[in-house]
Amino acid sequence: MVRMSAEERRESVIRAAMYEFARGGYHGTSTEAIAKRVGVSQPYLFRLFPNKQAIFVAAATRCLEDTRRVFERAADGLHGAEALAAMAGAYSRLIAEDPDKLQLQMQIYVAVADAERAGDPEFGELVRAGWLRLWDTVHLPLGGDVHETTTFMAHGMLINTLAAMGFPSGHRVWAGLRPAVGEGS
Repeated sequence: MVRMSAEERRESVIRAAMYEFARGGYHGTSTEAIAKRVGVSQPYLFRLFPNKQAIFVAAATRCLEDTRRVFERAADGLHGAEALAAMAGAYSRLIAEDPDKLQLQMQIYVAVADAERAGDPEFGELVRAGWLRLWDTVHLPLGGDVHETTTFMAHGMLINTLAAMGFPSGHRVWAGLRPAVGEGS
């Protein structure tokens, strides 16, 4: 049997945490469930990460970065309406093909609110920094137009909400989003 390095094991923990946190959120997910999914003991898990919050931060950071890279790849070399359509289509495919990413995004936003209510602004600062990188990745291909970027991101958040609530793609609530989602979706 081939042994994993600590970095490979850490990567396994992040992937497992993304899956578990997407389903149970921060408070509803135990580190025991994450350790079990990876096939390690809880003490080993805490040799890789100092605590549950650090695991969640790593999962949240990865989720936002994965989404940012989807936008970046889709818009590569494109501008304006072409970039908008490509990014919208790529995001639609991402949440259809990897619904855990969508669920984790929703859990991240709830966790920020919970942490800040509990007096912990650091987590929110980390998430907002990741979200701003998403914004900037979208903003430049859309010509630096604040209105276009805001509209795109607002449509994305509505798409997240409708998808998280389980509205099927043919439902009438999606009709107003069709032009913004683009041809590739």
